[in-house]
Amino acid sequence: MAEARWAGQPEAVQGDGRGCGMDDLTGFAGRCLLAVLFVGGALQKALDPGSAMALLAGKGLPGALIWPALAFDAGAGLALVAGWGLRPLGFALAAYCGFTSWFHLIPDDPWQMSIFVKNWAIAGGCLMLAAGGGGAWRIGHA
Repeated sequence: MAEARWAGQPEAVQGDGRGCGMDDLTGFAGRCLLAVLFVGGALQKALDPGSAMALLAGKGLPGALIWPALAFDAGAGLALVAGWGLRPLGFALAAYCGFTSWFHLIPDDPWQMSIFVKNWAIAGGCLMLAAGGGGAWRIGHA
């Protein structure tokens, strides 16, 4: 099956299935940048759980939910770097970002609103991974 191309994309930029194209490099770099966000979120929850627990409590949820969220953030970050299960991972991360944006929907606080919007932008990037992005530099890619 022929590989899809963007209009005007030169042959030299195409991923060739062997993991040496520019698409593969940018896919890996993009996954690593997303991973930094999720691993950083896990570290933040581990080092200062009280802040995240307060956000949860403010929405009427138990603070103990921070621990599965921490595990999800850490696991997702590692899976992004490894490129493991990108399609289901992309969908899961998009849903996670959409859900967690709810905690930042505080219209009177511009900082929280910027985080709200950022979460939706990250969800869009995660949907791009689910749609087939991510490059060939990943576990299980033939």
